Amino acid sequence: MPFEKLVAEPLPSTNNEYLFRLLGPVTLNNIFALQEVVSQPSVTTVLDLTGVPYMDSAGLGVLVKSHVSHQQCGHRLVLVGANQRVMELFKVTKVDTVLELVADMEAAYQALGKPARDIA
Repeated sequence: MPFEKLVAEPLPSTNNEYLFRLLGPVTLNNIFALQEVVSQPSVTTVLDLTGVPYMDSAGLGVLVKSHVSHQQCGHRLVLVGANQRVMELFKVTKVDTVLELVADMEAAYQALGKPARDIA
C-alpha cells in the first residue's frame, strides 16, 4: 500500500484561532503533520475533516490528546465535517461524547458564537 500524505491546508483565521482543512488519511504514517497543526498556540483550533477519508487509532489518539491539551488551557478544539467512516470510529471508541464535533463550518462558527463566514 503506497504512503498517502496528509496535508493541513490553512484557512483564513484570526489571531485567536487556527483553521485548517485536512486532506488525506490521518494515520500513524502521517500524524506528524497533524501534531504540528494541533500544537499551535491558539485559543481555538478548528479542523475541517471533510477531506479525511479515514483515520486510524494513532490519528484518533492525536486528536484526543490535543482536545485534552486545549481544555487544560481553557481553549477549544472543534472538529468539522467528519464522514461516516470517521464518525463510526469516534462512536465505537466513544470519543464522540468527548470531542467537539460539528457538521459544517457554519455550525462551527455558531458553536464559537461568531457569524458564519464563507470558507472556500
